[in-house]
Amino acid sequence: MMSIRFLLFLIAGVLVVSNGCTPSESTQHNQDTATGTPISFQGIDSPAGPGSATPSLHTTNEGVVMLSWVEPHAEGGHVLRFSRLEHDAWSTPKTIAQGEDWFVNWADFPSLISLDDGTLAAHYLVKSGEATYAYDVHVTQSLDGGQTWSPSVIPHSDGTQTEHGFVSMVPSSDGQLFAAWLDGRNTEVDHNGHGSWGAMTLRAATLDRAGTLHDEALLDERICDCCQTSAARTTNGLVVAYRDRSDEEIRDIAVVRWQNGTWSAPQTVHEDRWHILGCPVNGPSVAATGARVVVAWFTAAENTPRIKLSFSTDEGQSFGAPVQIDDGFPVGRLDTILMQDGSALVSWIENTDAGAEIRVRRVYPDGAPDASFVVAATSASRASGVPRIARNGNAVYIAWTEAGTPSFIRTAVSTLSGGV
Repeated sequence: MMSIRFLLFLIAGVLVVSNGCTPSESTQHNQDTATGTPISFQGIDSPAGPGSATPSLHTTNEGVVMLSWVEPHAEGGHVLRFSRLEHDAWSTPKTIAQGEDWFVNWADFPSLISLDDGTLAAHYLVKSGEATYAYDVHVTQSLDGGQTWSPSVIPHSDGTQTEHGFVSMVPSSDGQLFAAWLDGRNTEVDHNGHGSWGAMTLRAATLDRAGTLHDEALLDERICDCCQTSAARTTNGLVVAYRDRSDEEIRDIAVVRWQNGTWSAPQTVHEDRWHILGCPVNGPSVAATGARVVVAWFTAAENTPRIKLSFSTDEGQSFGAPVQIDDGFPVGRLDTILMQDGSALVSWIENTDAGAEIRVRRVYPDGAPDASFVVAATSASRASGVPRIARNGNAVYIAWTEAGTPSFIRTAVSTLSGGV
């Protein structure tokens, strides 16, 4: 199953490149149309070592930016580490967890967040069986700022040797840890090929500080097999964005919402009507501040690759007309954040004649976009992963994997003006 979906992803990549890319008009320094001042990203020396990959960024309630990543361990296996930004430089890395039986993948990567009381929570993926995509989600928490970490907990209780991953974690409304993930328990087959051959599902649960599971829930019984999920907290609840999958193989972006003690039915953000017979490995990103929600996503409906963005002002109950974000030849692999003025910033990878670039575009609440601007040259290959963005006040941070032998994590910052 996974080989088919990655094959289709590669076909989609060929489709993008074959459209005849022309040189981009974007440059390293573009005009901020809100202020008339140039925008540029400045590199920050990375704390990650050789072979590092799959970065994740998070800003705490106290305004501390944290970077996490995976890198090879000197004695074998892999290690999940993190660093804090202190006085415009990354602190000495600390280890969250280490293991020799991890599932390490460019598209399905660990994360680190902070809860309302300062508790840190991280997740990583551990193999559960011999099958290539048999792996479990493991969640660990730290009550002392990352000095020590609890024994890991598996948030899914099915016990099947199937795919569990593509996790999104946010603080729940009661201050506990909320996690949503792709759950393949219904896809289990035995060595003789017997099994249900069912669909991938979207499931969720909350964990208290002792690691006890609560409120396990099935959010959608049939979704795309390997696209990233994304979650955010609104004024009155939670919103989870993901790539849905209809019986007719339409794979558009949907959301489910937690409000008033119950989960909503799945709701399509926009009817792209993308028909694809496999997973494109290109998930959405959602961000929220109060009642304002923004969702950004990749689609190749009608064989035309596009990145779109849509705003909601009612906690994701309805969404406005989408705005096109890309410059004509997107690879995808996007992330998005909301600014204090209600505008959104989206990062993605765009194909060029010379290879690919990491680009960022700002879109205002009325749908008006700024010009895109280039963060760095990159590769369209899987090895470049998914760039991640976060902000602290008017400073926007980005982290990405620089493909190579070995690979390295790179980070940069830009200070935006105009009410960010």
